[in-house]
Amino acid sequence: MDAISAFSTYEREALEAIESADSVDTLEAVRIEFLGKKKGRLRDLQKLLGQVDPAERPVVGQRFNEVKNRVGERLDERKNQLDRPEESSLTGLDITLPGTPVRLGRRHPLTQTIDEFKDIMGRFGFTVADGPEIEDDFHNFVALNIPEDHPARDPLENFYLAAASIANDRQALLRSQTSTVQIRVMEQTKPPIRIVSVGRVYRPDTIDATHSCMFHQMEGLMVGDSVTMAELKTVLHLFATTYLGEDVQIRFRPSFFPFTEPSVEVDMNWHGNWIELGGAGMVDPNVLTAVGYDPEQVSGFAFGLGIERFCMRRHHITDIRRFIENDVQFLSQF
Repeated sequence: MDAISAFSTYEREALEAIESADSVDTLEAVRIEFLGKKKGRLRDLQKLLGQVDPAERPVVGQRFNEVKNRVGERLDERKNQLDRPEESSLTGLDITLPGTPVRLGRRHPLTQTIDEFKDIMGRFGFTVADGPEIEDDFHNFVALNIPEDHPARDPLENFYLAAASIANDRQALLRSQTSTVQIRVMEQTKPPIRIVSVGRVYRPDTIDATHSCMFHQMEGLMVGDSVTMAELKTVLHLFATTYLGEDVQIRFRPSFFPFTEPSVEVDMNWHGNWIELGGAGMVDPNVLTAVGYDPEQVSGFAFGLGIERFCMRRHHITDIRRFIENDVQFLSQF
């Protein structure tokens, strides 16, 4: 019969289209084409029923319902498959079940150290201040009382940016110290001030086990009516014992820095050895004047610590280059 033949063709083409549908959207398009009530091919089959001889109508009608139901059922089955992927044929596991979260990575040991430094200093009442890594010579040198003939300004000791200036024809360079952040904070803030500035600094050192052309510093600054050297020693002692343990001892050795007066080198005795931590001292009056403070009214202390140095000592790392080699086996220890 023509109607029966049309039903078989419809059924075959509908099932093939359903099987080939690879997404829910594609399957919906198949449903509309074959089972849609307004424009679907099922309406064309219904019209054939009206053309069938009355004597044959029961048989043809039964076949029509069989085809319609089978296509509809297979459509629903395929939709469930696309909504929920089948269980893996290799493992026999239902991949839709909750599983153990995958840890994609870890924080770098230097990032861990920086976060811990910030937390410790925060408990001492210091807030964190940030500043640009591309600086001008005023904030990097002039405001810090570093004269033009000082070796620290030598082009061989800095990364100057060729033919680059920031403002007022000031020479641009990659900052060589995070003390620049202290200057920027003091320019915009009246005392009292208690901040730490943490970040990358750049110096063209030859890279070896203890030196790098890029490393991290934490600089601290405290300015107020009557800040003393005793407070500086107390803060550094508390910091060292909090980070490394109660058995750490701190000592000051006289030194010279253009931006502090008096100036000291800070050492700590840890596991029986004296280790240099960094430089510190009372803020030089010329620095206070450069930012608009009256050195007769306020005083302050400043210190700078090498973050890599602390991290290496704490974790017994012997080569600073390990931090930048991206060795997953090394980094996964922390």
